Amino acid sequence: MGISQKDLTVVIVTFQSEKVINDCINSINKNVPIIVVENSNNQNFKRMIEKKFHNVKCFLTNENLGMGKGNNVGIKNSSTNYVMIINPDTILYKDTIIELLNISKKIDFSILSPISDDKNYPNYKGVNHEENDLIDVEHVDGYSMLLNKSKFDNKYFDEKIFMFLENNDLCKRMKIKKEKIYVCKNAKIKHLGGRSVDAKKDLEIEILRNWHWMWSKFYFKKKHKGFIYAFLTSLFPLLTTLLKSIFFMISNQKKSKVYLNRLSGLVNSILGNKSFKRPKI
Repeated sequence: MGISQKDLTVVIVTFQSEKVINDCINSINKNVPIIVVENSNNQNFKRMIEKKFHNVKCFLTNENLGMGKGNNVGIKNSSTNYVMIINPDTILYKDTIIELLNISKKIDFSILSPISDDKNYPNYKGVNHEENDLIDVEHVDGYSMLLNKSKFDNKYFDEKIFMFLENNDLCKRMKIKKEKIYVCKNAKIKHLGGRSVDAKKDLEIEILRNWHWMWSKFYFKKKHKGFIYAFLTSLFPLLTTLLKSIFFMISNQKKSKVYLNRLSGLVNSILGNKSFKRPKI
């Protein structure tokens, strides 16, 4: 039994994504309901997006929850059995959703993803088996994931993770349950890659990403392989990051700030502190 468009909702988590969200929504079939979860209290954005697109319902979180928790808000407010998670800096091809619906008639899956249109940057890893139109994989990138809600027991993204590896964690938990994750080769998607926030704020975004990458990487390893493994494999990054932050204090203040935040993210994760770093934008 396949998916129909009536049983599909698209969820998009946004944060200051005004410059890319219109192109994203315009690429989605107009009869597919869309839930936009805006990680702020931006009432003007909500009014604008709901007025412009009649198939969009916008939820304001009133705070920056991050991607995973924001996606959970959208999923839990959907009334369909299937939800397609996409980032605001993605654009679907004209037949992307149709191809996904068609292939769903042939398979049993927990996660199904379109394929990146850039062959240099595949959106999946760990190929188990490949057929004419399907790739059986270990995990897919989080910017596009079609979820079969019946497979998740209402346990979706780990809300302790603010940014990075939340999709890896979700896929790993599905694999532990022996569930299938596929990429559909006939359904394409374009990922603009990190263009959903104003480029003028690049340094702040780089600092945020570096902090959370180190926090999430340690947390992910600790969650799935234990604290000792996570700690031992983090000793070298801990030392090199410390040395680089000191070195760049003399030659490059911006880089020093980035590495100090990498160090902070890792140390806070080792200490078991929450993923608290938020953008100052």
